[in-house]
Amino acid sequence: MPRLFNANAPLLKRLIISLLLTLPCIGNAQAKEVLAVIVHPDTSVDGLTEEQVSRIFRAEQQFWPDRTRITLLIRAPVSQGRTMALQRIYQMSEQGFRKYWISKMFKAEVASGPRVMYSTGMAASLVNAVPGAILLVPFANIPKNAKVLKINGKLPSEEGYIYAM
Repeated sequence: MPRLFNANAPLLKRLIISLLLTLPCIGNAQAKEVLAVIVHPDTSVDGLTEEQVSRIFRAEQQFWPDRTRITLLIRAPVSQGRTMALQRIYQMSEQGFRKYWISKMFKAEVASGPRVMYSTGMAASLVNAVPGAILLVPFANIPKNAKVLKINGKLPSEEGYIYAM
């Protein structure tokens, strides 16, 4: 088997081979994870502002404009969707998130907390089945028939989309 780094090989050749071997690592380090905000297909809105998303996920807004109750769906702890929701929407830790919802339920500000989904497939099925449902889902896993909302006028595939990490 030939050796990649031969002492007799020109320096330029060794540098090129070294660079090519590290390119996949560089590309992965710069890749962005994008989460889409999806809703039940019959939801009456096509887009939200970042502030509206925050109000909805914090249960400060509990109904869509057509008076359909909003059903919050969130992935289980340690999932990428939940991590991003905690960072970008709730701006709190997992412990703070739990305390927040316990407090809201104790004060009777909400009937229940968000429904926890243990898989992207389960979440995708529920968002299509439950009128008023809303969920953050990895862009690559957007289910068929789900309605993807524009956030601040942009879709997840557009430059400057807010929920790209």
